[in-house]
Amino acid sequence: MSLASRHDSADDSPGLLLWQVTNRWQAAQRTALKPFDITHVQFVLLATLTYLETSGPVTQKALADMAATDPMMTSQVLRTLESRDLVHRPPHPTDRRARAVAVTDAGRALANQAVVAVEACDASFFAVLGDSLPAFTGTLRTLRTRTDGDRPG
Repeated sequence: MSLASRHDSADDSPGLLLWQVTNRWQAAQRTALKPFDITHVQFVLLATLTYLETSGPVTQKALADMAATDPMMTSQVLRTLESRDLVHRPPHPTDRRARAVAVTDAGRALANQAVVAVEACDASFFAVLGDSLPAFTGTLRTLRTRTDGDRPG
């Protein structure tokens, strides 16, 4: 019995293609980040936090929302970053029940070094798209901003 797919070929499945490309892109990012001894998700949270905190105190929820990461996973990764003295959790200045998340000087330095490698990796990986890169990026933005109500069952 064959697979009951609506696609004639695996190359016609956008989900499978996205999966394959994402895995290849993640492998390239792992290689780029290896010299910094940081995983891609650690980098994303560290870089996002570095970006967000220029506007004031950042909560763990705000960080997870901006990075589009699972809150529980975000908490685990932040604990790892905290154990490496790359982030710390000072009291939130306006909410006594909450703690802020902040980047240490070492974390900021690492984020700023690693972002150069990550962006170079992206430039190399996506170079094949040439002049269609802006349209591709726009398409990714469209997919990212879909609401749950728009998603099929």
